[in-house]
Amino acid sequence: MSHPLHDVLTRWKDAFDHHRPDVMAELFTPDALFQGFGPVPTVGRESVRSYYAAVAPDRRADVTVLHTYALGESVAGGFADVTFSDPAGWEAKVHLSLVLRRDENDWKIRQYHVSRTAPED
Repeated sequence: MSHPLHDVLTRWKDAFDHHRPDVMAELFTPDALFQGFGPVPTVGRESVRSYYAAVAPDRRADVTVLHTYALGESVAGGFADVTFSDPAGWEAKVHLSLVLRRDENDWKIRQYHVSRTAPED
């Protein structure tokens, strides 16, 4: 059985690459803490949906899982390197950390935080 982080990030990447902000929001818990590129952390699915709706639809994400962990049967998480890019050559490399919580039989993102690894060009 693979770690839940792999499954969640596979679904996250698919929704991101196909610019589906509603699907993205459903990957998060209703009370998720979210820190994207913006300077202020936000809370909740609606803020996640709004954030991803504002992302250019031609952007893609390349994800490499670096580390996973589990705390009991209902909490897991880990770290990944993500490179966001677009066809014009824009690129942003980040570290992504996630905390996941199992809600019934599905894993959801409870906490999401990115930090840039290099300045934006």
